[in-house]
Amino acid sequence: MKLKKEFIVHKAGNETMLVATGKANFSGLVKGNKTAGEVLELLKTDTTEAEIVRKMREKYDAPEGAVERDVKKIVTELRTIGAIDD
Repeated sequence: MKLKKEFIVHKAGNETMLVATGKANFSGLVKGNKTAGEVLELLKTDTTEAEIVRKMREKYDAPEGAVERDVKKIVTELRTIGAIDD
């Protein structure tokens, strides 16, 4: 899976925004925290949800299952707005 080219990632301070271009079926702006921003960065290249989880777990010491839940929630939301090419 990969972030569709119709979406642009923009960082502003600690906040990451996903902006839909005019060619996207979604119109709007999605704001996310640092975790969402890192997931979006990883989605700039073709990857899997499991690979994103693995990379995030290497970087962060989080309680068991927390990274998995966060990544799943973010990926699900991105799929809902049509931002991911599977």
